Amino acid sequence: MDGFITPESFKRTGSLDFDSRKQLDQDQNNKLDDFNRPDGYRPANQALAGTMDKNASTALLPTAPRQRRSPNDPRRRHDQAKRGWRHRRHSDVDNVHAHKKERSWRRIAKRTSIVTVVLIVLVGGWLGFKFARNTTKVFKGNIFGIFKTTKLKGEDKGRVTILLAGNSADDPGHSGANLTDSILLVSIDTVNNNGYMLSIPRDLWVDYGTDECSLGYSGKINAVYECGEDVNFNEAGYPKGGMGLLEKDVEEYFGVDINYYALINYTALRDAVNAIGGVDYTVDSDDPRGIYDPSFDYYTRGPLVKLSNGKHTLNGQQALNLARARGDAYGAYGYPRADFTRTEYQRQLLLAIKDKSLSIGVLSNPAKVSSLSDAIGNNVKTDFRTDEIRRLYDLSKLINNNNVRSVGLADTNVNLITTGPINGVSAVIPRAGVGNYTDIQAFIKRLTSNDPVVKEGASAVVLNASGVSGLAAKHSSVIEAKGITVKAVASASIARADTVIVALNPKLTATKSYLQNLYKVTAVTSAAGYPDAQGYDSDFVIILGTKASTSSQ
Repeated sequence: MDGFITPESFKRTGSLDFDSRKQLDQDQNNKLDDFNRPDGYRPANQALAGTMDKNASTALLPTAPRQRRSPNDPRRRHDQAKRGWRHRRHSDVDNVHAHKKERSWRRIAKRTSIVTVVLIVLVGGWLGFKFARNTTKVFKGNIFGIFKTTKLKGEDKGRVTILLAGNSADDPGHSGANLTDSILLVSIDTVNNNGYMLSIPRDLWVDYGTDECSLGYSGKINAVYECGEDVNFNEAGYPKGGMGLLEKDVEEYFGVDINYYALINYTALRDAVNAIGGVDYTVDSDDPRGIYDPSFDYYTRGPLVKLSNGKHTLNGQQALNLARARGDAYGAYGYPRADFTRTEYQRQLLLAIKDKSLSIGVLSNPAKVSSLSDAIGNNVKTDFRTDEIRRLYDLSKLINNNNVRSVGLADTNVNLITTGPINGVSAVIPRAGVGNYTDIQAFIKRLTSNDPVVKEGASAVVLNASGVSGLAAKHSSVIEAKGITVKAVASASIARADTVIVALNPKLTATKSYLQNLYKVTAVTSAAGYPDAQGYDSDFVIILGTKASTSSQ
């Protein structure tokens, strides 16, 4: 027989027989044994062609068919147990691999979660740091004040008024960069949750209030800020510098109490609009083409403004251009009143920015809030404190845009200013005359009052028919204090004992009622029969009789 039988097998068994267990394995496998076994090569059960010597005994080879072992054969149970062990071994290996994979995924998920948390903390910390830095840079006080609410100055009287001014100090290529070409009064009624925005024309002629300014003693109001910076304005009750002098002049000429100010440059407006994702603005021009200012814009390399009628979403540059354009270039349209129209568009734009800034989509987005704080960080100067800005935010949320009156002094239903030359310069002046702001102050008083008589803004002529000297002037002061504009004071040609009230404009019911109660008479609606009351252009004519001299007025 070709093949090898190791001596160890003879020593172990004393015959050519194999170990029974190993022999059974070889029978089942029916294959050649492994040469690498430590005790040598062992032949398989089936003879291979050409491997047996002709003289070799065939007794060594199994020639009979394999018999199936009986169920009680111990060797069969041994084989079944061995096969089961192998199956369990492979199952255990699979379970170990699955368990390792599960633990691996758990480790990856855990590490990913940790990294994510760390990134959130780092990003949140960075955004919080920027917000804190910008907040304390712009507003007085520390960052913790933003979490408190402090009543605003003027709130105890029911009204908070803010002076807004815009310049182009951040645009080095712009001539007159320190001129405040945009000036607005924003007044909030904190009791009734309404307010108004009043544009002050940049070309309004005023006295600067100082004789030390290098620009002169008087001129356009847009130069007051630069003048205040020039003389280092410092007066008790006002901010230092240019905004302090501008605040003082506006209070004097317009008869308002200003509680706060904010100075804003080009970048603040542009970046703020970009930070909140743009603003929705509706063009409603009398020109069917919309609005157009062909002045060249160096940023967009096109016209400064070109918008059709309808709704638009403006980015920061478009919003800035709309706020700047005056429509005075050749070929412009949609600017029927030039700079006065520009101020109207500015007020509309501010309301759009206010709405978008206070929207959930902005306030719930840390990135947008951070970008918004970046926009104001280096570009806004104000005297608000951090604990006051929180209160301003709370009040602003309560005021619907429909309850904010947008006003220009040149508006058709206001018409309190005109244009004319002063010292060879075209300027804006009150219709009442240069330096005469009486009508403007009365108008603003009506805007800020909740008294129905004041809101009606009636005018009156007071005639003295009593024969008592100075009586008409005395009563004029009384009704003017109530918000009624006295257009004329004169003597009547006919003496009277009873006072007569001629209501030439009966629609002003609140004023009519007030005068009837004041003089204890019933008003008449026609001047017929009262020749002294005829020929006057006023809402009421009051003819004072002798009984008025004994009244408590």
